Amino acid sequence: MKLRLELAAAVAALVECCSAWPSDQPFRQIAIIGAGAAGSSAAYFLRNYTTHAGFHVNITLFEKTDRIGGRTLTVNPFNDLAQLFELGASIFVPVNHILNDSVTEFNLSTRAAETDSSSIIGIWDGDRFVFTLDRSQPSWWKGLKVALRYGLTSPWRAEQFTAATIAKFLRIYDAPFFPFPSLTQRAQDLGLDAFTGVTGEQVLKENKIGALYAHDVVQASTRVNYASNIAVLHGLHTLVSLAANGAIGVRGGNWQIFSEMARRSSAFLALNTTVVAIDKGEDAASDRPRYTLQTTSGIAPDDTTTYPVAFDNVIIATPYQFSGMSAGLGVLDSPIEAVPYVELHVTIFTSPSWFSPRFFGLRSSQKPPGLVLTTLASTDTPDSGVAGAGKAGFFSLSNIGKAINPKTLREENVYKVFSPEALTPDFLSRLLGSTVPETFTGEASPITWYHAHVFHSYPKAYPRVKFQDPVVGQGVYYTAGMESFISTMETNALMGKNVARLIVDDMLITRSSSGLERGGDGVAWEDKQRILN
Repeated sequence: MKLRLELAAAVAALVECCSAWPSDQPFRQIAIIGAGAAGSSAAYFLRNYTTHAGFHVNITLFEKTDRIGGRTLTVNPFNDLAQLFELGASIFVPVNHILNDSVTEFNLSTRAAETDSSSIIGIWDGDRFVFTLDRSQPSWWKGLKVALRYGLTSPWRAEQFTAATIAKFLRIYDAPFFPFPSLTQRAQDLGLDAFTGVTGEQVLKENKIGALYAHDVVQASTRVNYASNIAVLHGLHTLVSLAANGAIGVRGGNWQIFSEMARRSSAFLALNTTVVAIDKGEDAASDRPRYTLQTTSGIAPDDTTTYPVAFDNVIIATPYQFSGMSAGLGVLDSPIEAVPYVELHVTIFTSPSWFSPRFFGLRSSQKPPGLVLTTLASTDTPDSGVAGAGKAGFFSLSNIGKAINPKTLREENVYKVFSPEALTPDFLSRLLGSTVPETFTGEASPITWYHAHVFHSYPKAYPRVKFQDPVVGQGVYYTAGMESFISTMETNALMGKNVARLIVDDMLITRSSSGLERGGDGVAWEDKQRILN
């Protein structure tokens, strides 16, 4: 009850503040549901755009958990806050303009991508390592080893083709391609539907990238990035998987980007608050709809309350099918598409032990790689095993660093595993060459700390040429349609920025039609010309 009273008091203060603004100044109440990459970005850019255009907005950011950042999530081995590793989205790359610009603007420090201490990377098919590479070797030697197995042309063509495709996509950040009310139309405008409409396997073959390179290297990349094989994943996601050069992360966790976006937006943060229903009403003073939200609190999940503010715009910044929300009559112009998502199990654990050579079919004297990516075995099909993991049974396994065990004060290995289902003690016993009990940790266990988490990480990006558009109702916007197109932290942030721009453009047109811009706001008139022309 105390939380309810505090929330009501805060909202009342906001409403009182807003009512004090001049009546001839445009003002809107905007709700954002979900404080992940898309929702936080939408709030941040809404504040920037509206401030520049001279609009007053009140932004309310609803988040069902107690934190900002969505799938950007960190964990602390041994519950030691000084030791931190990324559990969710861990890296971004130089071409991710929004994330990199935010890091600079917010004065955040970065780190290199998580790497294993052995420097050896291996691609394993469940029977054998089809390729290994020592990243500490000179570039000429690594290039020679790649060329001996895959030839000279396939790696070069893959790199050049990926760069050209990414360059096409990057045009979406600028006019005339930004903003976009239709993702389907924009994909066609940029010629990217030619890649989303076919599988990665088809795209690679059509561009003369050898089958062996595609099977080993490209497929290992799509499995670690999207838990999918190239025969079922669309071509654009396949190529995005290869664009990982220069990968970095934020020191202390990538969630800080989105937390700072939310803070700088000056949004009212309704944490531990779940939106369960959106209903449409009418504004007596205009022909525009107003939306009311039904919410529940984390401390009272069965107590549904009507949020005390009605909203002019609603941004649904979370996958609708997992939200549990219902939309009342007239809220949506058409149903939001439900798409199949990958259920990805991410497990991080610590151990003084290294991987067992026997697990990988190696001699006892051979040390397995510290980063193991996987591909399909010769007897596998794209759908073999759980979720296409095939004989390998998992998508990736990596030693991501070291942690100090507080009991022994010794350094131990920190491991991360991506798998289609929960790891079992039997699997871990074989992996580490020592018995892991049903409790995973314990006095005699080789595992000293263990954390498992299940993400609905991204859609199963099957080939398609039509996508859920961001405008889903009158003043209602949806961001998760971007994920079937390209699913990354950056592209979710881009869609948040896009819907923010669409809302402000709508406000500019409304002000233009009322004649208010003739009162002296030259910027608004200039923006209006850009919109209408």
